[in-house]
Amino acid sequence: MDNRTRDIQNVTLWGALVNIALTVVKFIAGIVGCSAAMIADAVHSASDLVSDIIVIVFARLSAQGRDKSHDYGHGKFETLATVFVSILLLVVGVEMTISSYEQIRSAVDGNTLSAPGGIALWAAVVSVVAKEILYQWTVRVGKRVSSQVVIANAWHHRTDAFSSIGSLVGIGGAILLGGEWTILDPLVGGVISIFIIVVAVKMVIPALAELTETSLSEETEQRILGIARSVEGVNDVHDLKSRQCGHYCIADFHLVVDPQMNIITAHDITVSIEERLREEFGSEMLINIHIEPSEDSL
Repeated sequence: MDNRTRDIQNVTLWGALVNIALTVVKFIAGIVGCSAAMIADAVHSASDLVSDIIVIVFARLSAQGRDKSHDYGHGKFETLATVFVSILLLVVGVEMTISSYEQIRSAVDGNTLSAPGGIALWAAVVSVVAKEILYQWTVRVGKRVSSQVVIANAWHHRTDAFSSIGSLVGIGGAILLGGEWTILDPLVGGVISIFIIVVAVKMVIPALAELTETSLSEETEQRILGIARSVEGVNDVHDLKSRQCGHYCIADFHLVVDPQMNIITAHDITVSIEERLREEFGSEMLINIHIEPSEDSL
């Protein structure tokens, strides 16, 4: 197992253990403290385990590298996992929106939302702190290893923290200000749910673009062309085709050189280009270069 996969699995396994512990604590606090919000929060923590499992399984698949049936490696498995985790995040956001709307409507109709006990308040505090720490750790690992699925999973941790913030506000309001202030819980939850939906959509769009073979950004392609053209002996570079494959990118292009150049020199030029591109975009970048003679020199 390479260091990248080990880092991903390590932070995800710790996240899973925290989710299990929080699920148990929240269920107990919700039942003892008579808090429906905390019990729902416990279900949210339990659902995060699904996200953790997806990350662990697909990270191992993505790390397998190239083989006979996958000439370009297994990077798209990580992209597919990002789509799954983002969809789970979107589902959580939509469910929170619906739940908040129903509770607000019930309160507006004159119904009194349940006022929970103090143990539920402390469980919410523990959840917010634990999940925010987990988010910060996970998102740092995701950025360091360039893993969108790990970053998406980090946002799953943060949504749990946001969910607990809603519970904390509602529970605290009910305890300190009276039962009528429990409406703060669904109000805060509704605002947070919209934010979660926006984050999920922002994550799933680039992942779907990658799965449908969308080219790299214009800026990135210009950087690739600039590096290739900067190597001595290169007359021109054209017909660039690029795409992302998980945490690494793929570039195919034509390299125009002097037709009198011998094959050894041409090969050395391509090696130099490949080395410079991998220094810029990562050692796992896949590069395919086609050599062709300059027409004006024929």
